[in-house]
Amino acid sequence: MFKRALFHTISTQLHHKNAIVITGMRQVGKTTLMKQLVTAWDAKYVWFDFDNPLDQMLFENNDFNRIFRDLQRLADAKEGERFLVCIDEIQNFPEITKTIKYLIDHYGLKFIVTGSSNYYLRNLFPESLSGRKFLYTLHPLTYREYLYFNALLPESELQPDFEETTSTHSPYNIIKRRELYDQYMEFGGFPEVALTADYATKNLILKNIFASFFEKDIKVFSELKDIKELRDLIILLGPRNGNILDVTRLSSELGINRVKTYNYLEFLEGTFFLRLIPKYTKSVDRSVAGGKKVYFSDTGMLNLITKTTAGQLLETTVANQLQHYGKLSYYNMRNTAEIDFILNDEIALEVKQKAIEPDIRKLEKLADKLSIQNYYIVSNTPDNQKHIIYPWFL
Repeated sequence: MFKRALFHTISTQLHHKNAIVITGMRQVGKTTLMKQLVTAWDAKYVWFDFDNPLDQMLFENNDFNRIFRDLQRLADAKEGERFLVCIDEIQNFPEITKTIKYLIDHYGLKFIVTGSSNYYLRNLFPESLSGRKFLYTLHPLTYREYLYFNALLPESELQPDFEETTSTHSPYNIIKRRELYDQYMEFGGFPEVALTADYATKNLILKNIFASFFEKDIKVFSELKDIKELRDLIILLGPRNGNILDVTRLSSELGINRVKTYNYLEFLEGTFFLRLIPKYTKSVDRSVAGGKKVYFSDTGMLNLITKTTAGQLLETTVANQLQHYGKLSYYNMRNTAEIDFILNDEIALEVKQKAIEPDIRKLEKLADKLSIQNYYIVSNTPDNQKHIIYPWFL
């Protein structure tokens, strides 16, 4: 099984006392990652899948000490021997967090758990694990991982490296790195999609993932009863991808109130279906209040829902790549001047199919106005000018 970059980050925390919580969209590889971490653990463990109600039964006992004894027996662990407890899809049984806290505090058990929703973790996940968990998010494949899954990049180069992105590259490396980028933009980064060669089958897999989102994730959240409204919102958001959201207009087109629209958007962001990028400003209050830009978290899913322009597709792909480097925002001055992305408040980035000299001068002027020293055009056309970087190195 191919390892994700996140494996190398998490594996260093395997023997720490804290529970490891892995969250992320469905079908991004959380279960596979947990299996790989079990192999790295290389000791006794037990595994539960909470999509199966039978696997929940052991944890329904109010006697936490009895639960420990049952787990110890299943793991075939000796008295005092530490073992690992793996739980897949923990959101199906939120009460278990109190049990996990007790078993960590009293028996030193190690837990790895997965959950499909940040929305769930934030709204339903009790605070009983405060200070006792490390929380990680697994996203769809980065382009580096996509190349690795297709045997075009070694595992040692999986970690994001912005310094490499801004370096000078040989024509050979440029050609090799961009080889699958168009395919990556079209079909996105779900691992099963990346490992499937046939294009028609890739689309079938994407349709199944979309269906699974409605069949499973929405059932967990009883307050989201009208699936049709949520579906219609997703369809409306497709053509708006990469644009500043007008929630009032969205609400009007859906025929629902603004509060409900905000709740749906929070749900879609919390389940990693999309990301909302705030406006760049040095005032925190204005950043919260300002309109946000919406981007689908996977371009394959975006292409399944709506037709996109080449520029829109490239910008969305770059947005998904940049989020691995830190905090993203955008700059917009009364719709007269805009910067696509500002990374960590210190790097200005504009996305273009082909960069030209006036683009660089315009970006330089805007970045200088914001006191941002580092600025780059992300260009889909090779050009070795200064301040131009290529998306396939991100």
